[in-house]
Amino acid sequence: MSGWSLAWRLARRELSVRFRGLRLLLLCLFLGVGALAAIGSLSDAIGGELAARGRVILGGDVEFAVSQRQADRLELAAMQAAGRVSETIRMQSMAVSPDGTIAPVQLKAVDAAYPLYGRLTLADGRAVRAPGAGGVWIGRALAERLSLTPGARLRFGTAWFRVGGIIADEPDRLGEGFTLGPVAIVSRAGLDRTGLVQPGSLYDSRYRIAAARDPAQVAKAFERSFATAGWETRTRDRASPGASRFVARMGEFLTLVGLAALVIAGIGVGNGVGSYLEARRGSIAMLKVLGATSGLVAKIYLLQLFAVAGVGILLGLAAGIVAVPLVGLAMGSVLPVAPGLTIAPVPLALAAAYGLLIALAFCARPLVAAGRVPAAALLRGVLDARAGGSWRGTLWGVAAGVPVVALALSTTGRPGFAAGFLGATAATLALLVGIGAAIRAAARRLPRPRRPLARLAVTALHRPGSRTVSLVVALGLGLTLFVLLASIRTSIDGNIRLSVPARAPALFALDVPPEREAEFRRIVTRVAPSARIATVPLMRGTITGYGATRVADLATIPEGAWALRGERGLTFAASLPPGSTLTAGRWWRGAEGSQSLVSIDERLAKALNLRIGDPLTVSVLGIERTARIASFRRIAWDTLGFNFVMVFSPGALADVPHNLAATIDMPAAQGSAVTRALLPHFPSTSVVEVGGVLQQVQDVVGQMATAITVAAGIALLAGIAVLLGAIAAARAARTYDAVMLKVLGATRRQVLATQAIEYALLAGIVGLVALLLGVGGGWFVVTRLFQFEWLPDWTVILATLAIGAVVTIGIGILGTLPVLRARPSAALRAL
Repeated sequence: MSGWSLAWRLARRELSVRFRGLRLLLLCLFLGVGALAAIGSLSDAIGGELAARGRVILGGDVEFAVSQRQADRLELAAMQAAGRVSETIRMQSMAVSPDGTIAPVQLKAVDAAYPLYGRLTLADGRAVRAPGAGGVWIGRALAERLSLTPGARLRFGTAWFRVGGIIADEPDRLGEGFTLGPVAIVSRAGLDRTGLVQPGSLYDSRYRIAAARDPAQVAKAFERSFATAGWETRTRDRASPGASRFVARMGEFLTLVGLAALVIAGIGVGNGVGSYLEARRGSIAMLKVLGATSGLVAKIYLLQLFAVAGVGILLGLAAGIVAVPLVGLAMGSVLPVAPGLTIAPVPLALAAAYGLLIALAFCARPLVAAGRVPAAALLRGVLDARAGGSWRGTLWGVAAGVPVVALALSTTGRPGFAAGFLGATAATLALLVGIGAAIRAAARRLPRPRRPLARLAVTALHRPGSRTVSLVVALGLGLTLFVLLASIRTSIDGNIRLSVPARAPALFALDVPPEREAEFRRIVTRVAPSARIATVPLMRGTITGYGATRVADLATIPEGAWALRGERGLTFAASLPPGSTLTAGRWWRGAEGSQSLVSIDERLAKALNLRIGDPLTVSVLGIERTARIASFRRIAWDTLGFNFVMVFSPGALADVPHNLAATIDMPAAQGSAVTRALLPHFPSTSVVEVGGVLQQVQDVVGQMATAITVAAGIALLAGIAVLLGAIAAARAARTYDAVMLKVLGATRRQVLATQAIEYALLAGIVGLVALLLGVGGGWFVVTRLFQFEWLPDWTVILATLAIGAVVTIGIGILGTLPVLRARPSAALRAL
């Protein structure tokens, strides 16, 4: 009989169906693998859905988009040569019902070819195309807000339309991006009737192509032919780049959090396995006496651990698969598509591999030690401290840990960030181990307290067989995660609740004709005398070059250079805008304003390695304009005022056809009255209530915070499992101590009080470290990863730390209750 066959027969006889002694191993792997499987499967499902529906989401195989103009004859001819073309125009507008009720909408004008892919369907089941010149299809949200049904009348600009139906499915909805209101679809002829498209009006022209050849080749050929015209290009494989980036970044972050949770759970696995093997000392001794080799002993318990780990991993994978549709239901408004039940082989295989390697890494040392300790040492009793083969166990643990790091770095798009995250996790664990060793050494040198219970508690920190280091790691992880969760959640809530609403204007207005600015101000102040009105010129343009670099020549967009992705809002100003602070260079004065100059956001300048005096080129209305960088600015983005990445001098853009955008700061209750007063005089002006926009942003950010909290909560559960493992690993020595105290006359209450004092001492010492680590980690996640302001609620954080300390101490005490029930006779016979 081979060694492995014999080992399996012996392992199977001792292995309990209820996994007695190895439940902690099962729980830890279930939590860690389940979290990784869920996160990986969710990211894969969303990415796969986006890729599979790419041409439907985009509305074509290729899309070319430009602002404030339509394609000229040559551009349109080039598109038509590539395949069948559909033209769509989008703009912000106001919908007015016959009773005067007003709502902001995203007005979308489509031609007869729309949609090229997918079906535009109505609530009554009809599949439709563009409505007639006097008809409109409206979104369900608009119908509910204005109490509209099919047949009702609705006005956009100066033209009235009849509602032909309620939209049930707009195939390219996801590809359209964020909108300030529900959609209303009219025909191109219908848009012409409204009078909304004027020189300087803000609108987007999108041309979708059902390509007859490779979309990438079509896009490259068009970009080469019209490189300076400011076109933004997308192909079906990146139909929704913003959604894809969001999913990828959140997936990377949550995967690393899940991996950290699994590493933390691995500590629990090691403690649990150590406790299990400690309880099997008699069995191991008997095997050694009967001639079993160290290798056979290691094989027996390795197979047992593999069996239990396999069950835990399979349960975790099943939980991860089931969690995907549940997460889709819970976070439908945050996710770009609703994922269903799916089995993603690669993420599941990675999660299983991580689980198995982590189990091997943390089980190696106790397994090797158990196999190599001679029978005589195993029979000496629970307090025998000698162990063999520790360096071999460490070597095997490192050998299993290296592939974990290699997998984590090779499967992420940002290996530097992943390495930093894993390094921080390892440094935290190393710090806690060092603190545990320092506490043990300090307790040995401290003078003995007078009170007996305190003296026993301090002695327990350094006595033979003590698990002070393991307990410090467990308590430190648990408390650090409590603080981390509180700091992230309260800071994000602070951004939602305090920063943005407090400084937001009541209304935004778009497309105010510059020559009628005075009239606009008179109407607003007549209704709201205390209103503060700010106006700026507004147009759209694309950065096509900076320094000596052409954006079209870049293989990838530099990290942090988000302004290079598509069109940006442009403006010009004679003086420094409110909310901006110069950090380098100087603002133009007097005659300098007639030159072609620009001021740049300092973060964009850093990302692009720009210097004062470098040229910056933008395409506006299909014509390139180059300005020299005169200054860098720090922008207060949280004011919700007019914040532009680029502010030009009047000489750079004043001659470009444009309208004004306005913010109106006043009591929110007056918003509807101001809007109703403006529309009869300014039918082409769109007025948006900021409160509704803020609510959308708050909902999305709040659900992001919930996702982070849930992911970190898995790590917290793993930390609690580590604490349970540390308690279980120390149970034999604690049982001996309790029995000795009982024999000497101590009561159960006194024994329990001694252990409570020990845990309280550790929690008090570790609490300060946990506060520093948790707050530091929270600051990094909030400010560096998600780029929010650092606005923690210290009262909540400190209260959470205190509650966490009480909870962890309570768990520790509850975990030691079985020690109090140990019979002295049985415990003494085990010595």
